Amino acid sequence: MARISTYTYDNNIDDKDAWIGTESSNRLTKQFTAEAVAKYLNIKGKISVSGQMVFKFSAGPTQTGEFSGPNNGDSLSSFTTLSISGTDISGQETAAFVQYLVSNNILISEQNKIDQFGHYTIDSYTLTGSNVYDLVLTNIGGNGNVVLNKNYDFAAFTISSGTGDKTFNFTQGAPSATWTIQHNLEKFPSATVVDTGDTSVLGGQIEYIDNNNLTITFGSAFAGKAFLN
Repeated sequence: MARISTYTYDNNIDDKDAWIGTESSNRLTKQFTAEAVAKYLNIKGKISVSGQMVFKFSAGPTQTGEFSGPNNGDSLSSFTTLSISGTDISGQETAAFVQYLVSNNILISEQNKIDQFGHYTIDSYTLTGSNVYDLVLTNIGGNGNVVLNKNYDFAAFTISSGTGDKTFNFTQGAPSATWTIQHNLEKFPSATVVDTGDTSVLGGQIEYIDNNNLTITFGSAFAGKAFLN
């Protein structure tokens, strides 16, 4: 066998490139591909990324490193509760950090498929079993569906609101005495209401469901617009 120093360097690593190494369980010599090593580092969380945790989606009951609750194939924009282990798949104890994130935002995305994601506000985080917690969420946005036995990154995530305050314009197309508005402003906004003739309407009673949803109740049904800020 030639000396290692005589082999040329390859600076362009491909998934199927391989290294020679030793299998820990039986001490046999094996090949390890770049793709397999990268997958191992991702799943086991061997490269630390601040604010990121990794959990496997399971059918339940929830075990260490897993989360459950949604059905396989549910939209990442549809579920509002999860059962989640207090220890992620890499062995990190995550309970104190997630508790700290309550009332803040989190991004849940399929590992290596960032276009499969859900963006949520964490409403509560409650111990319900031995190192198992219920996570109550309000959805902000997302795309795709959860897939059984796939690994998901959970990361603290907030979209900057820019230099100005956030606003939301709502249109009530059909006449109604109660307007239900999901604004996703993450605050308790004031509201200005006009009818279809752009005449200001006073006297509506606002009920804040949470910091992303509210209802406005009037004495009679009408259509129009609400401007929230």
